[in-house]
Amino acid sequence: MAFYDELIAATENERNDLLAIPFIRMGAGGELSLESYLAFLGQAYHHVKHTVPLLMATGGRLPERLEWLREAIGEYIEEEMGHQEWILNDIEACGADKEAVRHATPMPATELMVAYAYDTIHRNNPAGFFGMVLVLEGTSVALATNAAGNIEQSLGLPKTAFSYLNSHGSLDVGHVDFYEKLMNKLDEEADKQAVIHCAKMFYKLYGDIFRSLPVIQAKG
Repeated sequence: MAFYDELIAATENERNDLLAIPFIRMGAGGELSLESYLAFLGQAYHHVKHTVPLLMATGGRLPERLEWLREAIGEYIEEEMGHQEWILNDIEACGADKEAVRHATPMPATELMVAYAYDTIHRNNPAGFFGMVLVLEGTSVALATNAAGNIEQSLGLPKTAFSYLNSHGSLDVGHVDFYEKLMNKLDEEADKQAVIHCAKMFYKLYGDIFRSLPVIQAKG
């Protein structure tokens, strides 16, 4: 079995647990209030702003035998640069104060997920970071575009309030293909196990962010 398929199979239960979270199900169905959507964007800003620093840290810690993976990280960095500002612009398009979000303290669940990502890179196997990539990109492809369209319709918000969700729904389809090819090139068992372990952890940690968000139904 190709490693990517092994990874998907090994993390199926954790992925299903994430997708069953009420906030995610209601978001995909366009049932959430503006307050809930803004809470989601606020926490997304506080972890997305770490994406490029985390990728850079991973690239710096990878051993020479994974030089090909370091080169791929360069491509990821180029793609991900500045996405946190898209989120702030979406917040502004919803009529909220983006600077207040920029300077706010993230929720504990968000802070813990980010801290675990840095810990994985610096204390454990840096290849494990690709477990986080699976969780964040795989979840966006599954949900983002649907959620954006449905929330836009139910709340009557402008398209400019959904640049983050819309771009990640479509953009990450290509990313997942790229990711699959990368994971299938891993040949050391320790690297593969690190990715599986971290993916399981990130499904839980990312899920905890959604479990902490206010679930407020849209008035309809």
